[in-house]
Amino acid sequence: MERIVDGSRPPNARIIGLVHLSYVLMAFLGDFFIRRVVVAGDPAATATNLLAHEGTYRAGFAIGLVGNLIYIALTALFYRLFKPVNRTISLLMAFFSLIGCTTQIVAGVLQVAPLVILRDSQLMGAFKVEQVQAAALASLRIYSATFNISFVLFALFDFLLGCLILRSTFLPRVLGVLMMIAGVSAMTFLYPPLAIALKAVVLPLGALPEGALMLWLIVKGVNVARWEERAAPSVAAVSER
Repeated sequence: MERIVDGSRPPNARIIGLVHLSYVLMAFLGDFFIRRVVVAGDPAATATNLLAHEGTYRAGFAIGLVGNLIYIALTALFYRLFKPVNRTISLLMAFFSLIGCTTQIVAGVLQVAPLVILRDSQLMGAFKVEQVQAAALASLRIYSATFNISFVLFALFDFLLGCLILRSTFLPRVLGVLMMIAGVSAMTFLYPPLAIALKAVVLPLGALPEGALMLWLIVKGVNVARWEERAAPSVAAVSER
């Protein structure tokens, strides 16, 4: 009975918002460190920076990895929050998010590959310096292409999250509509050149709804009474078993 009672209580919405905020901070910090080292389209400058600032680059990679782990925790919290709305959709939402995080973590192997390539004395002896530098930059380009795949998965996550918010009644429906729009706009990453061409539209449409949801959870939370109304049928079903 104690487990049933606990299951009827919503997770702390402000904690969910703060976890989301911690992910955003980690993502920005990790990206900041990486961008300080990588020079787009310049293999020689990128190689020089990687060797000179390896610590900074590795810190950016590590922070990005921690950010992925935080987002996995955030996914679990979102699943518990929206499970009373629709368990099937909540599972799909969590599935796409977890696969997206996994894709980014796997892509991280390509992100550290340049350091392995540039520090390999056998490669430096077998190939010209320019060829090794080009290979290091190519691995980063493959990393970027792999990372873009995760955006498609997170687009589906955002869209399903928006659907759940729209049906929830314990959060403003406008947040659900905005998240669904964010999901649709991020689907442009199915063809990355289109997403890049429309980045002035795609990026705000993705960032603003997530920021609005995060701030709402931190400042306002959820309507607990309505959450409990949605959770009541599932708790009653468990108690009857």
